[in-house]
Amino acid sequence: MKKLDEIELLRKLCLLFGPSGCEGAVSEFISEEIKDCCDSLKKDRLGNIIAHIGSGSRKKIMLSAHMDEVGFMVTEVTDEGYLKFDTVGGIDNRVLSGKNVSVETKDGTVEGVIGSKPIHLKKSDEREKVPKTSSLYIDIGLSSKEGASDLGIDVGSYATFSSEFYEFGKDGGKIKGKALDDRLGCAVLILLMRELYGIRDTLPYDLYFCFTVREEIGISGAQVAAQTIMPDMAIVLETTAVADIAGTKDSAKVAIQGEGGAISLMDRSTIYDRPMVDALLAIAGRENIPVQIKKYVSGGNDASHIHKSGVGVRTLALSAPTRYLHSPACVVDKEDYFSMIKLLSALLVSDVLAAI
Repeated sequence: MKKLDEIELLRKLCLLFGPSGCEGAVSEFISEEIKDCCDSLKKDRLGNIIAHIGSGSRKKIMLSAHMDEVGFMVTEVTDEGYLKFDTVGGIDNRVLSGKNVSVETKDGTVEGVIGSKPIHLKKSDEREKVPKTSSLYIDIGLSSKEGASDLGIDVGSYATFSSEFYEFGKDGGKIKGKALDDRLGCAVLILLMRELYGIRDTLPYDLYFCFTVREEIGISGAQVAAQTIMPDMAIVLETTAVADIAGTKDSAKVAIQGEGGAISLMDRSTIYDRPMVDALLAIAGRENIPVQIKKYVSGGNDASHIHKSGVGVRTLALSAPTRYLHSPACVVDKEDYFSMIKLLSALLVSDVLAAI
């Protein structure tokens, strides 16, 4: 099977359907991509993929990225055939009206659009308010509840944004797509596995590549994976929201696109291991690979449960600076994506983590 390049791999991953709890299609794709570049591959009870490279006798490093994306769950089908819903994961309701979505059924997906009261019919005070989820609905072009049932759609059906993946900007340097959080992290892990498997006998560590589930609704998957592996160290691959937009002061910018992956020092649930941070910065300087420090304390990721598992896990997080997170139009810079791969490869083939 021909291996997909970095961009085509990311494209395939992002276009897959996979909200929290429905990661099956993503899991199948990743399993197929990595089956020939690991020493063991298993899926646990929750659906996490755990792939091991190594002899099993060295320091254990867990690398984690989550497969799930934000989405929607149908909570009611109205008599008119509209789908009422709740969000799965943190989504800003201001980005929802008029957006295309795909609703999963046993026979595939059904396309729809998120509807709301049109501005022409809103009172002046309504126009200033963020619409509540209860006032929104998914229109799949039907006129009756029975029509939805015939399509296999009912309470408990799931949906995600339906969005194109494309390259744009100067020399095609930017990537736009849904689910870059965290299919980009998954792509980085796959590419690292391809590169490192052939030299696994020379690596100073045992590597456990974990593609986790349910990060967006409580990070339960990573906790189970970490309890299974009991790693000495962990590296979480993520995306991070940035504020490098018009009118933002430099001091308020979380990270700058094009200046490399962003290393977290602290977020709302984790204080990251400073010697690991310093080791990554040292590798970046030695290899002349761009990297930056995330300048804002916010959010959280799989690290929140990983670092507290077992007897404690020293943990590092490296993220791609991403505009418009949890929307159908997330945007990353290709160079940040590429630099994350180079930086982690350089780190893992060195023995710097073994010495701290």
